Amino acid sequence: MNTTARRRNPLDLLMNSGLGKLLSRVGVAPRRASSESLLDLANALLSLRGRASGPALASAFFDLYEASDLAARQQFLEKVHDLQPYDTEAIDKAVATWTEKRDENSAHALNAATEPPGDRLIRSLNLAPQGMQRLLRMREDLLAIPRKTPGIKSLDEVIETAFTSWFNVGFLELRRIRWDSPARMLERIIKYEAVHQIDGWEDLRRRVEPIDRRCYGFFHPQMADDPLIFVEVALTRDLPSTIHEIIAEERKVTPRSEASCAIFYSISNCQEGLKGIPFGNYLIKRVVGLLQEELPQLKTFATLSPVPGFAKWLAKSQGESTKVPGPKRLRTLTAQYLAYAKHQSGQPLDPVARFHLGNGARLEAIHANADLSRNGQRQAHGVMVNYVYDLSEIEANHFALTELGTVATSKAVQTLAEGSGTKKGKDKAVSEDIAA
Repeated sequence: MNTTARRRNPLDLLMNSGLGKLLSRVGVAPRRASSESLLDLANALLSLRGRASGPALASAFFDLYEASDLAARQQFLEKVHDLQPYDTEAIDKAVATWTEKRDENSAHALNAATEPPGDRLIRSLNLAPQGMQRLLRMREDLLAIPRKTPGIKSLDEVIETAFTSWFNVGFLELRRIRWDSPARMLERIIKYEAVHQIDGWEDLRRRVEPIDRRCYGFFHPQMADDPLIFVEVALTRDLPSTIHEIIAEERKVTPRSEASCAIFYSISNCQEGLKGIPFGNYLIKRVVGLLQEELPQLKTFATLSPVPGFAKWLAKSQGESTKVPGPKRLRTLTAQYLAYAKHQSGQPLDPVARFHLGNGARLEAIHANADLSRNGQRQAHGVMVNYVYDLSEIEANHFALTELGTVATSKAVQTLAEGSGTKKGKDKAVSEDIAA
């Protein structure tokens, strides 16, 4: 292979291709792969009047974007919001026409005049081959920028709004992931597992092949073998109190007829670019529906969940050098943390609690020494909890949390949270959050 040709600037290759004339016609003549080159191509897309050349130009943009280094890509993202500012004259004219006529045509004209340029750019880029996947990777670059300027925030809002529409749960496919699923898909499950690491193919097999194990994922039609989010489920006789019961290499398989609980023990988002897009809650509810149809004897739908913010909160409230308390005290403190510590939004401080309680689940039980892995010890000193999804209570629990700030708990957890010293513990939890 000619190494000189391989190392040629991708922009030179682009300008010498069939698109060269098109780029010249729209006034794009950059000389090197840089944020300015990317801005020129983006400007060309925004200026394009005909749609026929849109996909080719969008593809050319992504070819250059992906060939550029991270610094150039992020410099482009920091500047793109100001690429084509609002046309104030056109907006004034559209407002005047609407004020005068107030008909459908004037409404459309006003909407077009006030449309953020970023909206048009994102829609144009989506025309490229694999445009959706490439936009997801672009948003990953955007989210990785540490300094969130107004332009960055505005561009992210535009992309998030577009993704919320494109990845609407009504468009997504719920599929069971099996041991005989495509290898490409299974590789992604191993890669994306974010809660309990999958240690190779045999470990994955133990999670998806046995009759008492399930794995389900949401898929977009344009990303056939690449899950957006997936959940792992264990069918058990009782509520588990340790993760070892579920993922141990040697365990007894529960016959289908004896399973009374469906335990959601790991839920993993697979696409960093979809951060903030709310479809995880729909996944659990859809899977509950599927399992009820398949196994009507199931009575309990619950989780065995980590408490990822607990160790950090405990160190902050008790002091970094404080000795980790014994199991009984640890469970009491965890109950107080989950019931009373609040995020600045008013929701539970712990992110996993915020997810499940926000979905209407009930905090059912707290277990010490439940996750002895290094990550489990680091995040929560080994504590794990059960959240129960009781379909008859979901709406009431959600209302109590969002409107009253009250966490739905079992009597056992409430007793723990209201143990000796609770008033002090409750005030401490709230004040810590306010101080943060």
